[in-house]
Amino acid sequence: MNNYVLLLPEFLVAGLAFLVLSGDLVVRQNRKYLLAYVAVAGLGIVLAVSLAYLWDDTEALYGGLFRIDGYSLFFKAFFLVLGGFVVLSSVDYVRRYLDHPGEYYGILLFTVLAMMLLASSGELLTAYISLELLSFGLYVLVAFDRYNPKSNEAGTKYILLGAFSSALLLYGISQVYGLMGTTRFDEMGRILAATPELSPGLIVGMVLLVAGLAFKVAAVPFHMWAPDAYEGAPTPITAYLAVGSKAAAFALILRLFSEALIPSVGDWQFILVILAALTMVIGNLVAIVQSNIKRLLAYSSIGHVGYLLLGVAALARVGEDGSVSLAASRLVVNGVMLHIVAYSITNLAAFLAISVVYSAPGKEEVSGLAGLGRRSPVVAMVFAAAAFSLAGLPIFAGFVSKFYLFSAAASQGLLWLSGLAIFMSFVSLYYYLLVLRQIYIEPATDPTPLKVPRLATGVLLVLFAGMVFLGVYPGPLVDAIRHASEAIVQSGSGLELVRSLD
Repeated sequence: MNNYVLLLPEFLVAGLAFLVLSGDLVVRQNRKYLLAYVAVAGLGIVLAVSLAYLWDDTEALYGGLFRIDGYSLFFKAFFLVLGGFVVLSSVDYVRRYLDHPGEYYGILLFTVLAMMLLASSGELLTAYISLELLSFGLYVLVAFDRYNPKSNEAGTKYILLGAFSSALLLYGISQVYGLMGTTRFDEMGRILAATPELSPGLIVGMVLLVAGLAFKVAAVPFHMWAPDAYEGAPTPITAYLAVGSKAAAFALILRLFSEALIPSVGDWQFILVILAALTMVIGNLVAIVQSNIKRLLAYSSIGHVGYLLLGVAALARVGEDGSVSLAASRLVVNGVMLHIVAYSITNLAAFLAISVVYSAPGKEEVSGLAGLGRRSPVVAMVFAAAAFSLAGLPIFAGFVSKFYLFSAAASQGLLWLSGLAIFMSFVSLYYYLLVLRQIYIEPATDPTPLKVPRLATGVLLVLFAGMVFLGVYPGPLVDAIRHASEAIVQSGSGLELVRSLD
């Protein structure tokens, strides 16, 4: 018997999305700003319900298609909090440009629902459907500014390339199912552990899976949609695209590779190593020549995808004789999860600061930040902290997460790739300093003090406090991550199967 109470958080988020959508039809125009606070309050209630009902619960629905465990609960809580911050970050944009905010907030809530489903997926088709629900919502949100040609162009490119990546992913799933007879992660892990050598068809299926997922996270060479989508989308949605979609995709990737594909690590590790190296190098080098701040942050986020792929590639250590060591696998999983959280907080802060400065869409040149340190010291301080955190400098969250992740990857034998990641972090510091030069040294073309809404100031300060707190005292978050990661490295998972063969 399936216990459908386990799906209560998802049902509540879906109900909240419909409530906000229908509320837009009946609430008077001068009261529609309240829909944002209804959405945030609702997400807070769902978060409390999720923690109360699902804490320390480990169950499966529909024969393992949908997983309830500490890992999925961690990401569900993270996505609910992330959704609340994105809603609050969007309030000023919605007030200025949208007549029907319920549509915007409703679609955003449906994407949060998709991310929650993705974190609980224990099977490829369930993951694919959840990923497509997320993608459809993001397609609409990217093109939401329908009178802006750049937004229309960004949405078109995102839809076309997203459809192509979905086709790759679906064909890869069909290959895997046709040759293995299952799409469940745990069963895939057992079959691969008992298979001494992969067939060419199965290798093709895995390559297509990796390529499809690489499109979703904007890994090089599948990154071409990201800069245009980031530039054309409304800035709060750019932040959501940079943070939410990547975090959700990596929540799936970690579970897929650690439970299902880890027994064949020798066949796919080299591919991920090359993807990680290309992504972090090209992302950071191309960012140097960008004059648009949103495109610069887009390439910066591509570089961070390379760091996360480094962690996935380091899930196991493959020796020259083909032996597999999993001595530091738990540390790697923890490092990837920690970096996802730190990167998300930091990127949200950076993009919210940008949305406050650039009130008009289509005018986001780096030179427009000149004199921001005098026009708005608080916004400048938060952006500077976000830049230093993205570069991995103490005392910010990015330093702790990169140190944890790179150290774990190096202990798994990928020392040269960890060294490359550290070097590219120094490269990223260069172009962040170019932006900070505009903020603190270059004179402002318009010296008028910047008017920052109180809500935006409050959100910026909360994110700033989060960056500093995690950089100084990451212990509570690391403990929560350790508890969550146990679910995908527990007995019976792919990691344990490899251990039993070692």
